[in-house]
Order: sequence, then C-alpha cells, then structure tokens
Amino acid sequence: MSEATAASRDTAADAAEQGAPAGELADRLEAHRTELTGYCYRMLGSAFEAEDAVQETMVRAWRSYDRFEGRASLRSWLYRIATNVCLDLLKGSRRRARPMDLASPSSVDTPVGAGLPEATWIGPVPDERVLASAGDPAEAAVARESVRLAFISALQRLAPRQRAVLILREVLSWSASEVAELLGSSVASVNSALQRARATLAASGDTAGEPPRPLDDAQQALLGRYVDAFERFDMDALTALLHEDSTLSMPPYALWLRGREDILKWLRGPGHGCEGSHLVAVAAANGRPAFGQYRADGEPWAIQVIDTADGRITALNSFLDTERLFPLFGLPLRYGGQAEEA
Repeated sequence: MSEATAASRDTAADAAEQGAPAGELADRLEAHRTELTGYCYRMLGSAFEAEDAVQETMVRAWRSYDRFEGRASLRSWLYRIATNVCLDLLKGSRRRARPMDLASPSSVDTPVGAGLPEATWIGPVPDERVLASAGDPAEAAVARESVRLAFISALQRLAPRQRAVLILREVLSWSASEVAELLGSSVASVNSALQRARATLAASGDTAGEPPRPLDDAQQALLGRYVDAFERFDMDALTALLHEDSTLSMPPYALWLRGREDILKWLRGPGHGCEGSHLVAVAAANGRPAFGQYRADGEPWAIQVIDTADGRITALNSFLDTERLFPLFGLPLRYGGQAEEA
C-alpha cells in the first residue's frame, strides 16, 4: 500500500469518527487530486514534494471539513489550503533549478563532478499525475505548456506569492477577485503582483512559448529515428537528428552541454557507457515525449525528457535519480523486469 493510500485511509477514519460522510467526501476530494498536484508541482518544481503537498492538503481538508461553510466552492477551498501548504514549504527554501540556470555550458573536458542534492533540481513528472483531462484541445495544449521544464524553471524565479498569482491567473484562468479572495488580499495587490511576475519572466526570457501540438506523424517518426540511432549508438544518425544548438543536461550533475558537436563528442567520450542502452517509451513527461533509459547490463540509468522543434531534437533532459523516478513512471528497476505496484 502506498503512503498516499495509507494516509487517505487514516484521514477517512478520522472523518468517520467526526461524523463526516467519509465515502462521499473522499470521492469529492479525490476528484481534485490531479489538478491540485499540477498546481503544487508548478509551485514547488518537484513531483514528490507536490504529491506530499497534496496529501497534506487532503488531510487538512478532512480535518477541517466540519468548519467548511460552503461560502466558496469546494475547489476554491482546496486551492486555498494547497496554496498555504506550498507557501509554508517554500519558506526559507532555495529555489529549484535546471543545470543551465546555475552556470554556463560546460566543455567536453569538464569533469562531471559530484552530484548535488535532490532539492537543488527541478524534476520531471508524468503528465498523467498533473494534467487533468480537458475537453477543449486548446486548454489541454496550454496545460501541457505550463508544465514544460523551462517554464517550471521560470516560475521558480518568482517570489512564492507572485508565483501563486501568476499560476492562478495565467495558467488556471482565475479572475483577479477570485485570487484576491484566496490569498486574503486585494484585487489591486493581486494585479500588482501579476505585473511584477510578468516583468520578472520577461526579463529572464523564460516565458511560456507557443502551446505544443499533439505529436504528429513527422514527430513520431523523428522519435522513432532517435530511439533507433541511440540504441545503435550511431553518432552519424544522431547528427542528423540533433539541432545544432541542442542541449544535454543530467541532474543531479551540474554539468550541461550546448551544441550538437559537443554533445556527440561527450557521448563518444565520457558518455560512452550509454552504448548498448535500451530506451522504453513512457507516458509523456512535462508535456513532452519521454523514455526510460537502461544501460546495456539492464540497469536503469535515466528518465529522458525530449524537447523538439522544427523537425529536430533541441534538448535531451536526462534525470538520473532512477531509484525514485523509475517507479514514478511505472518502470521496473531492471530492463525486462516487472514494474512495482504503486
């Protein structure tokens, strides 16, 4: 049994003791879990912290439901609780980042160095954990764009309350008055925070781009060629697939590379251990295609999140925390093995 399931069971028991309609309330709360996880992920930059924050939100909702007077919708009330949980978690914490946020590109000869703590990094998340189903294709595209790794990184540059305002207003399309009520603030204060947040993102150059379209036949073919070339470790084939300004990053290491030439040199040199790897497609991550990479000996090596544009691969985002990430994506901890039950 997962920790989240156990916690839900315990809080259901608490609610039953307090006379709350446990089954009905559980269903009503669970209906909001995915969108709340998406909100907390945008706020915190970590799938694991987001799930913890949502579980804490559910616990607080269970325990205070008898004081919920219905003056706002249940959804708005849950977002208020989740916002407070996230703001508490962000007090005094260092903002999460990507390797390219911390330093200039490395060279092929740069030592990899020691890995930095997990709390340093923005981590990947399966789309299914954070993107609630949307009937409108345009809304679904905007939602996928709002969990893009670069945009999550941009959000971390904002002060926590500005971050909440920007997400609620520009991603979730709340009105200024709704956000003001949630934050216990004024409309003027919310509008001012939004303007400052927009200015910060504009100055950094990290703003939400054009919403991605669902993968078409050409993009699917590009990914198929990438898998074939990577598994054969065919550098000539990879040359034809990588954009000349593509990037490679590998948290928890701060080292990252920019440029097709350097990436290929690195794969031929320090990265030669990737030869013979197997790539297993997983559900999309951060609105992008993703794969689990296993080394030739069957050991897990990375979750790869792939960015593409104009028929080329523009970024290889490899996340090496396999012990936690492979189960998150439903992958076994050995190639050809059985995935552990969540």
